Amino acid sequence: MIDGARLRHAATPEFMTETPNRASQPGSNQDLLADVLQRIQLASAVFLRGEFTAPWGFTSTDAATLCAIVQPGARNLVLFHVAVEGRFRIQLASGESAQAEAGDAVVLPYCDQHTMGHPPQAQPVPIATLVPMPPWTEMPVVRHGGGGEPTRILCGYLHCDDLLFNPLLRALPRLIHVRPSTPQAAQWRQASLRYVAEQARQGENAMLARLPGLVLADCLAQYARDLPAHQRGWLAALNDAVLGRALMLLHARPSDAWTVDDLAGKCAVSRSVLAERFSQSLGVSPMRYLAQWRMQLAANLLRDQPGLGLAQVADQVGYESEAAFSRAFKRHVGRAPANWARN
Repeated sequence: MIDGARLRHAATPEFMTETPNRASQPGSNQDLLADVLQRIQLASAVFLRGEFTAPWGFTSTDAATLCAIVQPGARNLVLFHVAVEGRFRIQLASGESAQAEAGDAVVLPYCDQHTMGHPPQAQPVPIATLVPMPPWTEMPVVRHGGGGEPTRILCGYLHCDDLLFNPLLRALPRLIHVRPSTPQAAQWRQASLRYVAEQARQGENAMLARLPGLVLADCLAQYARDLPAHQRGWLAALNDAVLGRALMLLHARPSDAWTVDDLAGKCAVSRSVLAERFSQSLGVSPMRYLAQWRMQLAANLLRDQPGLGLAQVADQVGYESEAAFSRAFKRHVGRAPANWARN
């Protein structure tokens, strides 16, 4: 893998947002999503540039092979493709498909094998026949096609073993296609992507390294806004008036001595209604969710501030004693906090 291509990334979605000056309102659902992504330690990289001319097409490698190449030891990756110029059609073996234009992003949360090309009738070739064999000393550039209409694509991935990452993505579809919603947003996104693509020609830079997390944050935010009312999962919960407020309260004050009654009162619903909403949408009770989020925060502290004692970590995440925190951490993570931190 290219040196420096991986990073510990705090998601800051300004780069891929709909307009240059848009900002989230305090306490908004987008703030909550951004906060969760900031807490999750993402390894990410733009690992491939594609420069194609119509007709062109390729079939991707399987997920295990891609993991072995770009993130050895990973079991799952989140894959994305961004159209910098031109257009392409992407289709999964399961049938999901999308037609992407310049400025669009396509995210594959489960790294499904897929076919891409333009026009759709173009005969695809295995991507392995186009990409040089690793290890790569610089970002590979794939060039392929018949000399017609050009298409430029940036391909990247995200990987994370943190505690809440899988629950966050668990209810997503196999393919997410996000396009700018206005002409102004399209112009902004395309200009940003052209800048990143030109910088990619010159090697690694900070903006290129940030792109995967920014794409993910932008796509998840737009996907969450468009979810139907009956959808379940963490992102869908952001749109629920009761669950959205409950999640914002728990995330804003995780160390408080919350009870279900306290939380229900602040959400203006009964204890039973709150518990039912959590169970139906998130699959856990309110206090179980709080415990999971506290473990995420504790993991961050153990990793990022090794000088903190366990008693200090316990206090910061809402446990009255080091012993109670250690028992809870081992129950959720499978290892004692000190052992987890050493590894």
